[in-house]
This record gives sequence, C-alpha cells and structure tokens, in this order.
Amino acid sequence: MKLLEYQGKQLFADVGVATPDGEVVADAEAAASVAGRLGEPVVVKSQVPAGKRGRAGAIRFADTADAARQAAAALLGTSVGGHVVGRVLVERAVPIVRELYAAVLNDASGKGPLVLFSTEGGMDIEEVNAGTPERVARLAVDIRAGLTEADATRLLDGADIAAGTRAQVAATLVRLYELYRRVDADLVEVNPLAVVEGGRVVALDSKVSLDPGALRRHEDVVAGLGGDQARVETDLERDAREIGLQFIDLDGEVGVLANGAGLTMTTLDAVTHYGGRPADFLEIGGDAYTKATPALRLLLRKPSVRSLLVNFCGAFARTDVMTEGVVGALEELRPEVPVFFSIHGTGEDEAIATVRERLGLEPYELMDDAVRAAVDAAVV
Repeated sequence: MKLLEYQGKQLFADVGVATPDGEVVADAEAAASVAGRLGEPVVVKSQVPAGKRGRAGAIRFADTADAARQAAAALLGTSVGGHVVGRVLVERAVPIVRELYAAVLNDASGKGPLVLFSTEGGMDIEEVNAGTPERVARLAVDIRAGLTEADATRLLDGADIAAGTRAQVAATLVRLYELYRRVDADLVEVNPLAVVEGGRVVALDSKVSLDPGALRRHEDVVAGLGGDQARVETDLERDAREIGLQFIDLDGEVGVLANGAGLTMTTLDAVTHYGGRPADFLEIGGDAYTKATPALRLLLRKPSVRSLLVNFCGAFARTDVMTEGVVGALEELRPEVPVFFSIHGTGEDEAIATVRERLGLEPYELMDDAVRAAVDAAVV
C-alpha cells in the first residue's frame, strides 16, 4: 500500500527523522492560512502516490500567502499519474545546501532488506544507478542482527560528506530501517534527504509502501494515517478490485496480461530488461479467464498503453481455456494497439490454433521475442 507523502512523514516523525514544518489541506484558503502561519516562502505539493511530481508541475513554490493560495487552487482537482489531487501539503521551504538519497527496501536477489545511499539526491535514482552505479552504495542487512549506526557509518565510507553530516545521515539511515521493520514496509525512501543551512539533515520527501499482507498487524498505524487510504488506489485499481482482479497501475506503455503472479512479475522484468516500461500488473490466471473482457477493457482505459503483451504458461491451468477467454475479449473490444502472444504449456497447440484462426496472429515461439516485439511497438 503506497502512502502519500504527508502520511510517510507522519511515520518519519515517529522514529525521529526530521522533516520541514507543514500541514496538509484540502482547499486554497487553508493553504494560504498555513503559508501565513509558517512564514514565506513555502512549497505547495500535490499529495498523490505518484513519482516525478516536480516534472509534472505538481510541486510549486510560493513566496507569499496569496501565491500559496493560487498554487493550491491550480493543483487541487488536477490529475497526476492517474490520481486526482484532493489535498496539498504546504511546507516551509528550507535553504538546501546539498541533496542526498537514502532508502531501505526489500531485495529479492538477497532475500532480505537492502539499504541504499547516494550523494546524487534529487535525481532519478534508476538513472544514477544505470549510468554511474558506483555512486549508489549498498548494504545488505541481516534481519536477525538489524542495522547499527556502525553499519550505517561504514556504508558512508568514501562519500564526500562532512563528519558532522555523516553522523546525522548514519543516524537517519538507522531510523529509516527502524521504521521499515516497525511497519512491515517494502520500501522506505527519501529523495532528497537534504543538508540544509546550519548543517541539519532533513527529509524533504517521503516514499513509503507498506506490505498489504501485513496491514492486519498494523491497524493502529493505518488508523493514524489521516483516512486517505482510498486515495492511494487509482481509479483503475479500485475498479479492478471491485471485480476481483489483481491489478497494479504502473507508468509504462506495454500492457501486460499473464497468468499467475510469478509469471506476471517475470514478464514485467522482461519488459524492463528489453528497454520497455510495463503499464500494469494484471494477473488473469485461474478462474480470471472468465473476466478477460472486463480485464482487457480496464487495461485499455489507460491512454499510455501502446502495445499489449499476452503471456500464458500452463501446467495445471490450461492455456487453451485462458486463451479462449482473451481471444473472445479481443474480438469484442477490438483494440487499436498491436497484440503479441507467447503461449506455452498444457493446451498450447489448441491455444495457438485459436489465435491464428480467429485473430490472424502468430504467437511467438520464445517469450523473449514476444516481449521485444511488444516493447518495439510501444516505442514507435
């Protein structure tokens, strides 16, 4: 469950991570009132669970209370990454000396927590990692031992930061890890973690995602987050949940339909590996083939989708039965985007024949070839 920025900062306060003074509001007059109380200048930030808000124009600076009113009025009700802005966070602007990056996340390859730190804060960390991976320090944590300040300090070895700042950053990393463990998060990220005038280290942003399977253990945490959980879901995610589909709205252009959570995740990884960006996680295995038409209709509502990748692999589940449902949906909805199939496993001969005869398409023999074709079609 992705939290809004202000909700993540509420949790930061619980573990002693410093954040700017601010207040979340739902109307422009309240934004002006908060700005007047905080003193100028302030930052007015759209509260949506979407990244790159700055690039989308969803974060604005205001030198006066009237400017804060205008900024809030311009942002409220707009859409950012498929999310309608219902609230804005008005924070005191702080004089930034340097921007750092810090995160604690689940590491699938290491099967445990991973702490990340970089002096390249304020930038897209994926781009930093791809271009200059040596600038991203990593520390795998033994969950039995936890993260100590000595561990965190060693992670900062070689980083060009002053001794006083180093100690504050190490302490912040330990506190972020404490929060990660305390609430069963799968991601706790600060970008940027700023060094401000006077040498303090302050979290200017928050990105916190909680493991939905663990929420029952943290009813007190959820209850204290301000009642905005409904806003965490996009419209598509909510509609999918109401019809019993597991759907996660992503930022890419390659729409994915696959059977089983494992194969779906593998497909998303393959799309990313070949230079594409998946538009969704949508599992359509088991009895979900009976929901192929609403699933496809849901996915095609995303304006970013430029190609559709169908990847089926059956053992106990029969690929011909799943394919029948998807082919029927495609015949009914007739999407304008190109569709690419990869089908393997029980019933694959019948499934491939169905695709050929009814859609005039040739499924790919290799999944990688289908993925590459879908990625190529999406970037044209």
